[in-house]
Amino acid sequence: MASSIVLGLGSSVDYEIAWSSQLMEHLMQRYGISAGELTGAPEITDERSLVVSVLGHFRRGVGGEVHVSSPDVLEAFAAKFDRKVTLGGTAVRAGLALARLNVPVMLHIVGINDHIRELLPPTCAWITSAEHDSTEPHLIVQWNEGARVRVGQTDLIAPFPNRLIYVNDQPNAQMLLSPDLPQVLSKSTIFLISGLNAMQDEHLLHVRLKEIRRAMDTLPQDAFVYYEDAGFHIPSFSAHVRAALLDRIDVYGMNEDEMQTHLGREINLLDADSIRRAVDDIATIIPARTLVIHTKYWVLARGPQAEQYASALAGGVAMASTRYCYGDDFTPSQYAHATQLPLNQDGNAVSKALSGPGLYAIPTRSLNVPTPTTVGLGDSFVGGFLGALTRNGAKV
Repeated sequence: MASSIVLGLGSSVDYEIAWSSQLMEHLMQRYGISAGELTGAPEITDERSLVVSVLGHFRRGVGGEVHVSSPDVLEAFAAKFDRKVTLGGTAVRAGLALARLNVPVMLHIVGINDHIRELLPPTCAWITSAEHDSTEPHLIVQWNEGARVRVGQTDLIAPFPNRLIYVNDQPNAQMLLSPDLPQVLSKSTIFLISGLNAMQDEHLLHVRLKEIRRAMDTLPQDAFVYYEDAGFHIPSFSAHVRAALLDRIDVYGMNEDEMQTHLGREINLLDADSIRRAVDDIATIIPARTLVIHTKYWVLARGPQAEQYASALAGGVAMASTRYCYGDDFTPSQYAHATQLPLNQDGNAVSKALSGPGLYAIPTRSLNVPTPTTVGLGDSFVGGFLGALTRNGAKV
């Protein structure tokens, strides 16, 4: 199936485990983990360090993506929990979200296996660089706000719902490009670049960046390029990507965790002055044509054309809200319902205070469901953003 929307570059099979505070407490007791250990970012070499990492993030209510030294650690940990097998990667989840609205896309994926063949719908065509089947699962850990874990005499209570992604994935670390990519791009109007955060070798990263630029030379002159940031396993690699691609990118997107990582500080997401300073600082680090930042309270665009992305921002919020409430298998009517949900009042106040020349912000929706889906919200935002651009006609 031909499509003018090309979504790349990586893909994954995900093990989404069902959170169990009782099981986490059992593992802490088994490994003798104390609350004092839950402050840093340990290298994950075994199950004990994985548990420390999960609970450290849980305590702070923050998400992220983390490299694990061996896939065996992920398999052993996941086997202890009830789990669901899904497909992941920003490009794939954005494509799956659009598929629920019957919008066709072309995916560039780096792995292939029966899970992918079975779970991708007909509206998601694909090309792949994989020469044989393989499965390198990503571990997805998510929890609800208020989830509680007892560590010794200390009760850890999750301040926010969030998700963690643990990865040891050679196809994504290699990020081999399909030889079909240039031809596919030559017929596209929208190109999503994502997934480079999993690469592990600096020389290979530079090789891939040159290959991506060559492939992009086939893009039509008026094609729209969106880059979605992510938690780089090797943080310094992010600057290499920006140096190589920023001049070809129309919108550079990120979530609040990635924004705070770039800044090296936490931001009060409900204080307009702090946010404005943060956005100005990010724009110095990442001088993109347009920056898009999506958070739990608000989303914004910064740049000379910021207001022209109003409908795309709204489309992103609607899609992420739908996924939060209904998960993977939502219906078009549920998506339509999400567009009518009440606004987040805190986010609404901040958005009004932020918006002005060169900066346009809108609130997210007020969402209250007993079992939210927290993984893939940023990916769904990207899908909704690009879908709205398609309806309105890229290029902005």
